[in-house]
Amino acid sequence: MRIAISTGGGDAPGLNSVIRSATLAALRRGWDVIGIRDGFNGLMFPDEYPESGGTITLTREYVRGIGHLGGTVLGSTNRGNPTEFPVQQADGSWTTEDRSEELVGMFREAGIDALITIGGDGSLAIGQKLSDVGLRVIGVPKTIDNDLAMTDATFGFDTAVDVATEGIDRLFTTATSHSRVFVVEVMGRYAGWIALNSGVAAGAHAILIPEIPYDLTRVAETILGREARGARFAIVVVAEGARAVDGRRSVIGKSVGQAERLGGIGAQVASELEELTGKEVRTMVLGHLLRGGTPSSLDRLLGVRFGTAAVRGLELGHRGVMVALQPPHVSYVPLVSAISKMRVVPLDCDTIDAARDLGISFGD
Repeated sequence: MRIAISTGGGDAPGLNSVIRSATLAALRRGWDVIGIRDGFNGLMFPDEYPESGGTITLTREYVRGIGHLGGTVLGSTNRGNPTEFPVQQADGSWTTEDRSEELVGMFREAGIDALITIGGDGSLAIGQKLSDVGLRVIGVPKTIDNDLAMTDATFGFDTAVDVATEGIDRLFTTATSHSRVFVVEVMGRYAGWIALNSGVAAGAHAILIPEIPYDLTRVAETILGREARGARFAIVVVAEGARAVDGRRSVIGKSVGQAERLGGIGAQVASELEELTGKEVRTMVLGHLLRGGTPSSLDRLLGVRFGTAAVRGLELGHRGVMVALQPPHVSYVPLVSAISKMRVVPLDCDTIDAARDLGISFGD
C-alpha cells in the first residue's frame, strides 16, 4: 500500500501528532507514506515546490519528535479548493470549476492507493468529493471550533479552550485594577463551543455565541447591575460568529472559492457597550493565538488515536469514512454524514444551564 497524508484548512494543535502516528502505524505495516504539501497544492502545483516537488516521503526520521509541536510539518491552506477552483474569465470576472477528477488522476499517476485527509468540514467535503470520483479516502476530524458532527470531540479544541481560558484569566487582573469592561473575541464561526467553555471556566460575566442571538441592552444591564453591587468591571466573551437579534454578523470579506471572512465583532460589541453603559470598554482579540503552540496532552492523545485508527481503517478496507470519537472507542462513520450538518451548542446543554445559574448573560 502507498498512502498519502494531507492537512487542509486552518492549523490546529495536534496535527503533527496525527501525522506522526499515522506514518508510524503505516510503516509498521510495510506501507509507503507520502506527505502532500499545503493541502493538495503540492500534488496539483509541484513546480511551486522546487526543493521537494510538492510531496515528501514520510519516514521514521522525518516524523521523529514532532508530536509535541504545534502547526503542521506538511503545511496547510484554505485556498484553491479543487472542487471549486477559482478561474478568472476573459472579462476579468471570476468563476469556479470542479477539478476533482483531474486531482484523482494525479493521485493515480503518483501511484497513491489511498488518502488520509486531515481537516475540518471544508477539507472533509473535498475528501467526500474525491471519494465519489474514485479515490479511497479516510478523513480525520480537525477543527478547534469542535463543530463537526458524528464525533464527540475534534483535536485542537481542548488546547484552544485552555489558551482562551488563560487569556481571560490574565485580563481579569487588569479589568479589576482599572474598573474596565473587556470584550474578549475568540474563534468560533458558527459554533460557540470555545467561547462557552472558556467563558464559563474563567468566570466571564457575559458570553455571546452564534447559537443565541444577542441584544446588547441585556448585556449592558448585566454590566450596570454589577456596578450597582460594587463590581465595577466585567468580562464579555464573544465568538467571532456571534450574531445580533436582527441577524447581523461581522463579515469583513469573501474571496472566490473561500468561505466568508469574519472579524471585528469584538470591536463592534465594545463600541456599542460603551454607548449603552458609559463605561470604558477595551477589546482583546485572541484570534490565531488559539491555533498555535504546544498541543495539550488530550489533543496529542486524540491525535494518536485518530491517526492510528485511520491506518487501521484502510487495512480493514474502509473508504469514504471519517474516524470519530464515540467513547470509549474511535469508530468509523460515513464522510457524508459527518459533513451533512454542523455540531453546534445545544441550547439545553448543562453548561448553558450552569452559566445561567451563575448569572452569566447570553444577551437574550
